[in-house]
Amino acid sequence: MDWFVDNAGVLLNGVAMGLLLFMMAAGLTIIFGLLDVLNLAHGAFFLTGAYLGYRIAGEATATWGSFLLAVVAAVVLGAVMGVALMLMTAPLVARGHMDQALLTLGLALVISELLLLMFGKDDHSVAAPAGLAHSTSVLGNSYPVYRLAVIVVGALIAAGVWYLLERTPAGAVVRATVADRQMVEAVGIDVRKVMVVTFAAATALAVLGGVLAGPVKGATAGLGDEILLLALVVIVIGGLGSVLGTLLGALIIGLVQNVGVMLAPQLASFTMFAAMVLVLTFRPQGLIPSATAVSR
Repeated sequence: MDWFVDNAGVLLNGVAMGLLLFMMAAGLTIIFGLLDVLNLAHGAFFLTGAYLGYRIAGEATATWGSFLLAVVAAVVLGAVMGVALMLMTAPLVARGHMDQALLTLGLALVISELLLLMFGKDDHSVAAPAGLAHSTSVLGNSYPVYRLAVIVVGALIAAGVWYLLERTPAGAVVRATVADRQMVEAVGIDVRKVMVVTFAAATALAVLGGVLAGPVKGATAGLGDEILLLALVVIVIGGLGSVLGTLLGALIIGLVQNVGVMLAPQLASFTMFAAMVLVLTFRPQGLIPSATAVSR
C-alpha cells in the first residue's frame, strides 16, 4: 500500500496517458475493426489536434475561451477530415487493406509535411486552460490539476463512446452495417450516411485527443508516429473492434509505460511490446474482442 501511495503520481500519469490513447485508438478500432478500413493516417490526425491546440491556445497559460475554441475547432476539423478520408478510401474498400494502407500512409506523410511547413521542426508546448495550470496534493504528492481533468474528461468520453455504440439505436445501426450491409440497405437505411457519420466521429475523436494531449505531450513532429504505434498495440491487446477492449488495452499500455520508465528506464521502450507478447500468448484474439471482428 505504501508503494501505491508513494507512486500515486506515476500511476495517475499512466491512467491519464491511457485515456488519451483510448481517444486515439477508439477511432482507429472503429474505422478498422468495425468498418474494415485500415487507416494509417490516424496518427497524423492526432498530431493535427496537438498543433491546433498550440495555434489557438498558445504556449502561455490559455484562457478558457481559447482552449474551448481549440476543442470545438478540433471536433469540426476532425469531422471534415473524416468525411474526406471516407471519400478517398471508398473506392479501395473492395481492393484490400494493402491499397488502403498505401493511400492512408501517403495521406499521413502529406499532412505531416504540411504541419512541418506551417510550424517548423521545433518542439512546441501547449498551454493548459486557466484554473488547471497548477498542481494539487494527491495522497501527499503534488500532481498537475490538468492531468486530473484529462482523466475525468477521458473517462466520460470512454463511457459515452461505449454507451453510444452498445446501448443506442445509432450504435445498433453501425454494428448491423458491419454484420450485414445488404440487410441494412434492404430495410431502408442509407449505409453511406452511416459511414459518413462514423468516419467523421472517429476522426474527430482523434483530433480532439490531440488537443487534450497538447498540454501533456506538447506539439512535436514525431508525436503522430509515436501515438499511432501505441494505438496499434492497444487495439491488438484489447481486441479488434471492441470499445471495452480498447479502453482496457489503453490503460494497460499507459500504466506499463509509466511504471516501466520508473522501474527500469533503460528497458522502458521494450515494456509495452513485452506486455503485448504476454497478452497475445494467452489471448491471441485480444482481451475483449468484438464478436463481429472475430467472425470476419
